[in-house]
Amino acid sequence: MKKIFLTKSFKETQNLGKKLAPEIIGGKVLAFYGNLGSGKTTFIQGLAKGLGIKNNIISPTFILIRTYDLKSRISKFYHIDLYRIDGEKEIDGLGIEELINNPSNIIAIEWAEKIKNILPKKRIDIYFKESSENERQITIERID
Repeated sequence: MKKIFLTKSFKETQNLGKKLAPEIIGGKVLAFYGNLGSGKTTFIQGLAKGLGIKNNIISPTFILIRTYDLKSRISKFYHIDLYRIDGEKEIDGLGIEELINNPSNIIAIEWAEKIKNILPKKRIDIYFKESSENERQITIERID
């Protein structure tokens, strides 16, 4: 399954994440790709709202992982931002592989290309491309 969306503002990008949240829960690992400022965190903020998270979602750039409780059969939502790492060796000891392998988690990973060998074969890849200052092309592809 591959779907392409075009958003024309911060709010539209956030609303798309919120709208797609129920559909995305089927894929537990969400791998986000795109340039800095392309809308990844904005989309994840909407996704978190769609999952029922009331907290303010901010990027975990400096701490790498933020955890949020969910009130459903899925226990946790993890927002991982790998912008500050250079490769897979730098995440040793963080437990990211264990989080990925736990079927009761939903995990959103920004800069997922940095751990491509750790990503599960079954996941959802989400690509962000800037069309203009405010426009984003967002491609969502389910990988099975």
